[in-house]
Amino acid sequence: MRLLASLVVSSLVVALATSYWMLLVARLLTALAQALFWAVMGPVAVGPFAPEVRGRVVGALSVAGSLALVLGVPAGTWLGQQSDWQVPVAMLAGLGLISLVTIAALLPTSRPEEERAAYGTRPDPRRFGTVLAAGTLSATGAFTRYTCIVKLLGDVSGFSPSTVSALFVAFGVACLAGVSITRVFLERFPQAALATAVATQAVGLLGLYAAGTHPVAAVLFPVLMGSALGPVFMTSQNAMLHCAPGRTDIALAANCGSYNAGIAAGAALGGLILPLADVRGTFLAGGLLTVGACVVLLGGRLLRCGPEPAE
Repeated sequence: MRLLASLVVSSLVVALATSYWMLLVARLLTALAQALFWAVMGPVAVGPFAPEVRGRVVGALSVAGSLALVLGVPAGTWLGQQSDWQVPVAMLAGLGLISLVTIAALLPTSRPEEERAAYGTRPDPRRFGTVLAAGTLSATGAFTRYTCIVKLLGDVSGFSPSTVSALFVAFGVACLAGVSITRVFLERFPQAALATAVATQAVGLLGLYAAGTHPVAAVLFPVLMGSALGPVFMTSQNAMLHCAPGRTDIALAANCGSYNAGIAAGAALGGLILPLADVRGTFLAGGLLTVGACVVLLGGRLLRCGPEPAE
């Protein structure tokens, strides 16, 4: 609730900001509240449910988050075009206030350590480290190319600006579809779901590097990447609820932090590569980093299947 309250306050400050520094501080507060929200949302949401259905709950949360992204970005853009940019930000504060009141009225309160999902069902420090490393590499790979996707689709693939915008809509729809499909298999095949999402991202990135000049490939592979972006984070969050060596909220916070670090590192790396190589080079780098995430997952799997250490 405190995080939602912070989001409401920071959004109002952004909408009413009269200086650059006030706007910057408010946006930093918004980013901090958002990152912490994803860390604590998992244990709070799955707490009332039995461990056997945690994957289903995480999947439902991810579908809702992806749907909000697919609908919210175009809606906010349209609203800003019809008025001023402050209007959609103020609308966000209003929606946050509604959520805050709803949660205060309906969600049972309890101490974090008393939640049923406060601790992992199968604590495994090795698995925890593997998922953390793979998620960071995957995020770095994904956002190494994200900085340059518009340039590749326009300059290399030859699409017009209106077509590029349509492709971004398809990217968002593919993200929603990927999350919706993955949640069906999340409970029965949690490890395979994570590996499949990361491998799909690698194929999309390397496919655009190899065949991005062909219009059909330039449509297919971004959609493929979109279908993997949401599931990678969703499956890693689900894994943390099971393998957390301590409290799940701490594990989820670590996963969110490392994922956001990967986003920052990927954007910086893409910016460094672009002046030194062709724009396709950023997709090659992103693809190789994602392949590295696949190798980390495979290595973790092989270690788990190996002989137990001697006493």
